[in-house]
Amino acid sequence: MTVLKNIFKDRILQITVLVTVISLFFARPRLIDINFHTLFSVAAMLTIIQIYAYLHVLDVLAYKLTSIANNTRKLNILFTMLSIISGMFLGNDITALTLIPLYLNIAKKYKLPQILPVTLIGMGANVGAAFTPWGNPHNIFLVSKYNIDFLQFFSWSTPFVIISLLILIAVFFCTPRKKIPVRKTENINISLRQTIITTAVFIFFFLGVFRVVNIIWPMLAAIVLALIINPRIMLKIDYALLLTFTGFFIFISDIQQIPAIVGVIHMMIHSENSTYLTSIISSQVMSNVPSTILVGKFTPYAQALYLGSNIGGFGSPIGSMANMLVLKTFNTNATVNKKTFLKGWSIMQFTGLIILTIVGWFLLTFKI
Repeated sequence: MTVLKNIFKDRILQITVLVTVISLFFARPRLIDINFHTLFSVAAMLTIIQIYAYLHVLDVLAYKLTSIANNTRKLNILFTMLSIISGMFLGNDITALTLIPLYLNIAKKYKLPQILPVTLIGMGANVGAAFTPWGNPHNIFLVSKYNIDFLQFFSWSTPFVIISLLILIAVFFCTPRKKIPVRKTENINISLRQTIITTAVFIFFFLGVFRVVNIIWPMLAAIVLALIINPRIMLKIDYALLLTFTGFFIFISDIQQIPAIVGVIHMMIHSENSTYLTSIISSQVMSNVPSTILVGKFTPYAQALYLGSNIGGFGSPIGSMANMLVLKTFNTNATVNKKTFLKGWSIMQFTGLIILTIVGWFLLTFKI
């Protein structure tokens, strides 16, 4: 019942279902338009991420690293850098859900700042998730849709992440260096054997994403591993995201058969730059996952869509699912006024969006 409640209360899924049902009055979906490689890849990714979360791998890393911080600046840097690295491998959603409560527990105990560090953790998770094909679900879609190989993808993501890191480093220098007591390391036991096996399945999944092996086998391996470790892991998977992908594939299959709508969309994304800007703007109102699927069905400009969809995750709370999770997690665990946090968070997010939009335009124009 909890799984069903989580599915039904997902706002993005609700909107997806609504527009999909409306589209069915105008056309019927075609099976060929459903990208099963993407769906299986996302299912495998979500399962592996939940296994890692169950094994508390990120919790151990967080406590080990932050136990050495003796001032607020160092603590901010450690948490943000860990969120970037975690976002690369575990995705921005799990990173936000794990690291933000950990930081806020420390912040409340030692009366530390909450708004800026939590915002940086969320932004760091988005930056890290942009680096890898599995960091963001829409990256998986891009790799599958455009048959992007390993080297091509990282030739796009590496410069973007390096510049984003430099921007974050500049922000770190503006943060205060208030001394804080060194904290004791929490004793969290993890199963090394299960972690190694999960990592092996993760590597198998990597091969599936790039079509070295059929993606159905990594997906089945991940599901079997989850059932062996603890069947309840399967209850934690974000089934709403899977249904959102499926719904949008159906919706886009329908609207592809309506000439007037296709004509309008082609006018909006007639060039690389227009594709880039359309992806960023549409992400602000419909989230970057469905935006990527929609724009991706009508444009050949893969790099523009990669940059636009990942940069579009910054800005509004709707821009990325991780943004909504940051707000929700903060409201649940913090002591700072919610309106005060939203104001500070929004200023940082939209400032980041503007700066990164300029960065992305530069990367796209000069093909860096």
